[in-house]
Amino acid sequence: MKKFIVAGAATLFAAFAFAGPAAAFEPENAECIAPAGAGGGWDFTCRQIGKTLYDLKIVPNPMQVTNLAGGGGGVAFAEVVAKHNTNNDLIVAASSATTTRLAQGAFPGANMDQVRWLGTVGADYGVIAVAKDSPINSLTELLEKVKADPSSVAFAGGSAVGGWDHLKVLIATKAAGIEDARTIKYVAFEGGGEAITQLLGNHVQAFTGDISEAKGFVDSGDIKVLAVLAEKRLPGDEFKDFPTAIEQGIDAVGANWRGFYAPGGMSDEAYAFWANAIKTTYESDEWKEVMAANGLMPLEGWGEAFTGFVRGQIDATETLSREIGILQ
Repeated sequence: MKKFIVAGAATLFAAFAFAGPAAAFEPENAECIAPAGAGGGWDFTCRQIGKTLYDLKIVPNPMQVTNLAGGGGGVAFAEVVAKHNTNNDLIVAASSATTTRLAQGAFPGANMDQVRWLGTVGADYGVIAVAKDSPINSLTELLEKVKADPSSVAFAGGSAVGGWDHLKVLIATKAAGIEDARTIKYVAFEGGGEAITQLLGNHVQAFTGDISEAKGFVDSGDIKVLAVLAEKRLPGDEFKDFPTAIEQGIDAVGANWRGFYAPGGMSDEAYAFWANAIKTTYESDEWKEVMAANGLMPLEGWGEAFTGFVRGQIDATETLSREIGILQ
């Protein structure tokens, strides 16, 4: 059993298995849509999985990556449903942010059954970070500043108000004893890359996102991670020095699954191919290296069983969103 956290609410699920061999289908012009601009988590997911699929010769040609920002993923979701419903060569990057938006009805007229859910490629823990020259050096310092004057700290994230990045901040502030979520300043941007750019421009005071989004900016020395929203420190020399919120007395955990969905009208043969392709890539040594380098933690799920997992995530997020007043 693996414990998985959605917006701070723990649920248990068994590791999934995709039953059935890959069907006799091969994509001609494989494409991955990243529903945000360059530099964010969805862009990372598309580009890394596309490269690995080609390196492993699972796809015959390099995968095209298309950035389609807007509506916290809603523009891409709507376009896939309306214009690419039967495209067998297309996959779309998704994450906890996707299920959060679906759970909250943020994609007008959309529901999870309009697409087909392929599988996961790992879990990406949330982080709260500040610019390298910020005088704040711990999560407790930051949240004490919020308590003293909520208007003095604006958090930037790559999801809409009420979305996954926003929820992570609310989890942390609630754990710190800040009960009124309406006092927390959150500024939404189209993807984590844009949110970090705003942080570096001193337009906001803190960043809420995932470790894969922050990793490159940590390596370049542009930002410092105040806390990882994990139960314990992440493994590996590149991450072991990042403190958790828990060890700072803030009982906040948030893991973002990363994976893919496909057009709802995709053929069964293509669906079997892509679900198996994601599974094969996830299990490869090449992908294990990508995970280790970018702070992704194990999370397994492919094919139809993954659809059940997604449904459970949406149900859990609806419940949590009502608890904090985002849904009535």
